[in-house]
Amino acid sequence: MVNVSRQFTVATPMPVIIEYLKDFSRTEEWDPGTKSCTRIGSGAVEVGARWRNVSVFRGKETELTYRLVDLAANRVVFVGENKSVTTSDDISLAPAPGGTEVTYRAVLDFKGPLKLVAPFLGREFERLADEVEKQLPRILEELPGAAG
Repeated sequence: MVNVSRQFTVATPMPVIIEYLKDFSRTEEWDPGTKSCTRIGSGAVEVGARWRNVSVFRGKETELTYRLVDLAANRVVFVGENKSVTTSDDISLAPAPGGTEVTYRAVLDFKGPLKLVAPFLGREFERLADEVEKQLPRILEELPGAAG
């Protein structure tokens, strides 16, 4: 299992952030590993909504189906799965001086033989989390309705 976490503060209000983050297709804008992410189905984005995500990791494409499993005023959680991994992206928000504290957590639980190599992949996922930490705050600060 691989766990990565990053925390940062932005001036953007929590409702604006949640409204943006609840649509997982927007990972194309802030997640450097995401090549494409498209909604499966239509209707309101609510718990149960799904996305087809194509990511590139170490030069190889992988496809996962993500599902929105938790949506609250201060938290959004997506779970993605394919035959080799189950991943959880958990983004929680809290009031902070001057804005909102954002905590991003990703947990990857590898299946089958990949469980054996998971400990060796941590550094690469940490690098990707560093990239998220560079991109996501900038994107959130530029949203319509962001303070500043």
